[in-house]
Amino acid sequence: MPGATRTIVINAPIEKVFDVITQYERYPEFLPEVKEIRTANRKGDTVDVHYKVDVMKTVRYSIRVVEERPRRMAWTFIEGEVMKDNKGSWLLEPEGEGKTRATYNVEMALGLLVPKAVVNALVDTSLPKMLDAFKRRAESP
Repeated sequence: MPGATRTIVINAPIEKVFDVITQYERYPEFLPEVKEIRTANRKGDTVDVHYKVDVMKTVRYSIRVVEERPRRMAWTFIEGEVMKDNKGSWLLEPEGEGKTRATYNVEMALGLLVPKAVVNALVDTSLPKMLDAFKRRAESP
């Protein structure tokens, strides 16, 4: 399954970074491709997150997230259009001086009709932009 791992250092404390990552309903405020998000079935540190994103076309999918405050959140795929699987995680580590090392990992399997070029574009172009958006959001006052 195609995947990618990227690490960035964010000039914000680990708790703030974790809050930005887990405030799912606020993603449309700083991630332009995310058109709508709703959460459901929260039980303790587990929640289902339903996405509507616009990446070349509008796609809906759902993941189940497990939060391990303040260091990790991981997800598994529930269902979706075009997508066959989607799993990944954020791993947060204190970097000293109020900074956080954030490692994002994702593995995604798309349908047979999705060209490999689209998958590569999502990983090579969208992933760095997304991480930069999270960094800017966490670093803002």
